[in-house]
Amino acid sequence: MSAPLGVILAGGRATRMGGGDKGLRTVGGRRLIDHVIDRLGPQCGAMAINANGDPARFSEFGLPVVADSLADHPGPLAGVLAGLDWAAGQGATAIVTAAADTPFFPKDLVTRLMASAGPSGLCLAASPDETGRVQRHPTFGLWPVALRDDLRAALTTGLRKIVIWTDGHGAGQAVFDSTPFDPFFNVNTPEDIAAAEALMGAA
Repeated sequence: MSAPLGVILAGGRATRMGGGDKGLRTVGGRRLIDHVIDRLGPQCGAMAINANGDPARFSEFGLPVVADSLADHPGPLAGVLAGLDWAAGQGATAIVTAAADTPFFPKDLVTRLMASAGPSGLCLAASPDETGRVQRHPTFGLWPVALRDDLRAALTTGLRKIVIWTDGHGAGQAVFDSTPFDPFFNVNTPEDIAAAEALMGAA
């Protein structure tokens, strides 16, 4: 199987950050999305950014910007669908998604997702929380292009919760170590920026 294409999910509205693009906030002297591009790029084929609004604000990255095809911000699954539609146009068979506000995700994300994929080709990343309970991270996943029409139909009928759809297709799960910290730590608030700054040297 060839390397999947990469899609950076940057379509959130960042309400807890006061609005705007979280991926363009700075941590460690660089924007969050710079960290994400550096980590995802070597792991996959071509990349695109899923974002809504004026795509010109991402023009300097030299990546295609694909917007949600469904109205009213139906959530991350709409970004996955936009990425799948873009990948289908590239002749690709799968994409891997990563959130634009998560600068420390694993450098072996793609190979681990591919190794743990379920029969349909789907796989989600997961890691133990502070209590040891394994938590899934649905914005980090391996998604086969062959399921895009099924996903479109599900979203059109009102589905919004990612794991309901992925469970229905027997998605696999790749569990990553959360020591010394959870690699899927994401920046949602100004306080999280300070925490990410403190973690930057350990990542």
